[in-house]
Amino acid sequence: MDRKALIAMSGGVDSSVTAYLMKKEGYSCTGITMKLFSNEDANVVNERTCCSLKDSADAASVAASLGIPYYVLDFREEFNEKIIHKFIECYETGRTPNPCIDCNRYMKFGRLFAKARELGADHVATGHYARIKQDEASGRWLLKKSADKLKDQTYVLYSLTQEQLAHTVFPLGGMTKDRTREIAEEHGFVNAKKHDSQDICFVVDGDYAKFIEGYSGQTFPEGDFIDMDGNVLGRHKGLIR
Repeated sequence: MDRKALIAMSGGVDSSVTAYLMKKEGYSCTGITMKLFSNEDANVVNERTCCSLKDSADAASVAASLGIPYYVLDFREEFNEKIIHKFIECYETGRTPNPCIDCNRYMKFGRLFAKARELGADHVATGHYARIKQDEASGRWLLKKSADKLKDQTYVLYSLTQEQLAHTVFPLGGMTKDRTREIAEEHGFVNAKKHDSQDICFVVDGDYAKFIEGYSGQTFPEGDFIDMDGNVLGRHKGLIR
């Protein structure tokens, strides 16, 4: 029976090796890059993002070397609504968002999972460092930490449902990041030595307040810290800070 899998390919080394390992396991693979935002729309001029043209080119190069189909799917509207807008709203209302958790919940294992079903794929595979195991006694699918404790990403995957866990593969869960890079170098992948993506993909310099002001067009004035008795304790640089 032909097992089909959609491979979420960001252009990084992890997802590239994931595609290689899935094909090696006998899956009929299709590489997918999720276009989540435009650098210009997100007020970003830095190429060190997950959605740059270079990233797509790297993913396409690896897919071509593996001989698998490759497509870019435009999910910018959904990402803008469910991730970026929520991110800004949280800071505006005094909460702390975690867009990586939301992205996995709504995009990679929401929108992409639905696309896999639409295309008749049995599984979605990603380059997350995590493991999935089925409990023999209960039959439930369990999300377990990866072999590489420094790279473990289970904390952003807690929202996966039983249905999603049953049809998701994390090929890198049992290896270290060093081994992942070794495999990429062994097969001549263009991104074998590419930097790891860190922090929030659409806030490339770590200055989230600057991003919020640039993206929303709003400014957030300075104000006072005041205790319950009305005493001014100090100054702050704006609500979002």
